Amino acid sequence: MTVLLVDAANVVGARPDGWWRDRAGATERLLARLARAGLPFDVGEVGVDEVVVEEVVVVVEGAARGVPAPDGVRLVRAPGSGDDALAAEAAALAAAGRRVLAVTADRGLRARLPEGTEVTGPGRLLAVLDRMAGNGPG
Repeated sequence: MTVLLVDAANVVGARPDGWWRDRAGATERLLARLARAGLPFDVGEVGVDEVVVEEVVVVVEGAARGVPAPDGVRLVRAPGSGDDALAAEAAALAAAGRRVLAVTADRGLRARLPEGTEVTGPGRLLAVLDRMAGNGPG
């Protein structure tokens, strides 16, 4: 089982749906979608293994730092850089022996993650959430 570690700003910014007009609101919508997915949920194959998510951790920053955490989603409220907070959380999870799947398209952040951290892009997560909501290919 895996911890899904989400770079909220990166995922929210992956679709041009007007998120820039209300970053906090866009983040709340993403969190609600993650909470509705329920646990555990399957994100499909990453690398060579099927990935089943048992915990969702989302890093929020800036204007989205004050959003409420829905049931089933743990928030890491970055006091400064969201990338710093996500890299630190990934390191803590890895040190605890947890399998981590980070969701970000940020190449600089990807390079900072601990060895063994699996990474996927925002498009994959959004496609899984769309499918689970009945809005995409099944």
